[in-house]
Amino acid sequence: MRILFWGTPDFAVPSLRALAEEGHEVVGVVTQPDRPAGRGQKMKVSAVKQVAIEEGGYPILTPDRPRGDEFMASVRALTPDLSVVVAYGHILKPEVLELPPRGSINVHASLLPELRGAAPINWAIARGHEVTGVTVMRMVAGMDAGPILFQTEEPIGPSETASELTARLSGIGAEALVETLALLQLGGVEEREQDHDLATFAPKVDRAIARVDWDRTAAEVANHVRGMDEVPGAWSLLAGEPVKLFRAEVRSGDAGGGDRGSAAVPGAVVRADPGEGLWVAARDGWVSIGEVQPTGKRRMAATDWIRGRGVAEGDRLD
Repeated sequence: MRILFWGTPDFAVPSLRALAEEGHEVVGVVTQPDRPAGRGQKMKVSAVKQVAIEEGGYPILTPDRPRGDEFMASVRALTPDLSVVVAYGHILKPEVLELPPRGSINVHASLLPELRGAAPINWAIARGHEVTGVTVMRMVAGMDAGPILFQTEEPIGPSETASELTARLSGIGAEALVETLALLQLGGVEEREQDHDLATFAPKVDRAIARVDWDRTAAEVANHVRGMDEVPGAWSLLAGEPVKLFRAEVRSGDAGGGDRGSAAVPGAVVRADPGEGLWVAARDGWVSIGEVQPTGKRRMAATDWIRGRGVAEGDRLD
């Protein structure tokens, strides 16, 4: 099958590789333009573009927006049978979706109709879901609203972060894509309409959303920190300076000796011990933080931060 592949981040790379490994003809790759990144703001290519250059030698299109006569002519010239979209980063117009004779399909990292939108993995963890998965769907004009072609469930580990789950689901998504394409070629796919009344949404996460609200339950705080890992990264202010927080777990027991822990206000540091780690009060308990990244410094173990006197018992995160 002649396939036009659309994708941008690391999550999409296993799917691109799987297409070639299964003998499909990738006629081109559409990905986001190079962007400035890092402290030096050097131009950086997308993960998908890098692989397309190094491993495929495919024609590569990098439009600012996937629309317009010139872009449509470029896509039409590639004569794809089908478009496969995996975390591309733009909503595609109907004229783009309908250009290939066999339409367009998408690999989405949730059990649709749950968690439609840009950040399903982040929100699955942040909202405390215990199960998620991958859905391959036919694309329509509505966001993640098309018929389901293939779906597979996956448990979320109790301490799994968004970064870890992303890596795991990227491989599962590639396997689901290969299976779906095989069924499509055999004519064995039953397209199942979604129940739109059950839809939930997973909007893009940003720095404002990633800020920790310590006046939530300990479980909610821990889920939030794991869900915002690694980008944008959960964070709080300490003495007016932002600190990113990672590896959060709910803790029980006496956090600070006597009744200091139970009486602590949300955000208070109730334990800062080089041997036992960093514990912070939430609304109904305590959350341990395994790693931190203070402003202008590398990511480090919270115990190292404590040894360096970056934080002490009695401080407050806000």
